[in-house]
Amino acid sequence: MDETLLRSLTPGVLSVLVRRGADFAAAEDAVQDALVEAVRVWPSDAPRDPKGWLITVAWRRFLDAARADAARRRREDLVDEEPAPGPAPAVDDTLQLYFLCAHPSLTPSSAVALTLRAVGGLTTRQIARAYLVPEATMAQRISRAKRTLAGNGATPARAGAGAGGRFDRPGDVATVLRVLYLVFNEGYSGDVDLAAEAIRLTRQLAALVDHPEVAGLLALMLLHHARRAARTASDGSLVPLAEQDRDRWDTRAIAEGVAILQAALARDRLGEFQAQAAVAALHADAPTAEETDWVQIVEWYDELAKLTDNPVVRLNRAVAVGEADGPRAGLAALAALDASLPRYTAVAAYLHERDGDPVTAARLYAEAAHQAPDLAERDHLTRQAARLNARRTR
Repeated sequence: MDETLLRSLTPGVLSVLVRRGADFAAAEDAVQDALVEAVRVWPSDAPRDPKGWLITVAWRRFLDAARADAARRRREDLVDEEPAPGPAPAVDDTLQLYFLCAHPSLTPSSAVALTLRAVGGLTTRQIARAYLVPEATMAQRISRAKRTLAGNGATPARAGAGAGGRFDRPGDVATVLRVLYLVFNEGYSGDVDLAAEAIRLTRQLAALVDHPEVAGLLALMLLHHARRAARTASDGSLVPLAEQDRDRWDTRAIAEGVAILQAALARDRLGEFQAQAAVAALHADAPTAEETDWVQIVEWYDELAKLTDNPVVRLNRAVAVGEADGPRAGLAALAALDASLPRYTAVAAYLHERDGDPVTAARLYAEAAHQAPDLAERDHLTRQAARLNARRTR
């Protein structure tokens, strides 16, 4: 069973059901039923038109539920007009579905979670990990969001999606951008490869919505994605930015990202994604790690800190300060932050190593390894600790 194919088809199938008049919650349930049926049937009887098959099965499941529901009389016109099976329409409604999930009746966190589940295809467990909350808590949040949409009668038209892919009232662009950024980061982690899909959707959004932050997010994605091939070694181990083979970076993606960023910055409406992209562009512009303009990077982190109170920004700023002004200055900046922040201990280890204290650094690397969110990062930090300990015993 091709899980990647199912994941890619899910948004389009869900969009078709919503466009035909199904409320979001009922449509999402019907699509999930169709996916379960696909897992059961396809290995022995693969359809020639997978999307059309999913649409047909999901629509029938929706109609079955509608007939059994107390609201059957309101849906009789849908029951009488069941479309005949046939090739799936070649219309990409995925972006409209993002805006539907960014409905104003939802809180930003619920909108992001629902979109990751319904459109991004992530599991509830993956979304819960991104939010650092228990899986049961996230499941309840998603269920409440679906009930809210159903209660508000959300449809693509009401959510701001016009005919022909146009958005007369774009809705909450900021929420959609956060969704796309989370999808990109989840794909970038390697757990679910959604990075390319996030870039595709952000390109489409940039063509529909004239907003410098949309351009900033697209530039940020391109600049980060350009380094993807160099981020891991042949054995799958992580390669830090300073040690990456820059010949493996995608220079076309970098050039495109820088050009998009420059055009966005010229509009003088700075936002957090533009500031993050500026940091990524400075890294991409340096021929070697030693030639990185850390002073400018610190300045951009200062701008970013004004735009958002995200403590992770200040953590990254401490690293940049350590490179620009020396490790002790970086440690001083770090000391002002909450030690429970993710990767705080790893940053402290790096700065102590740069300050010539391998004993403390090795201890902190080992602690950071126990706190690491994934196996690759844990292995990398464990090797760093082992390297320093081996140096001490020679």
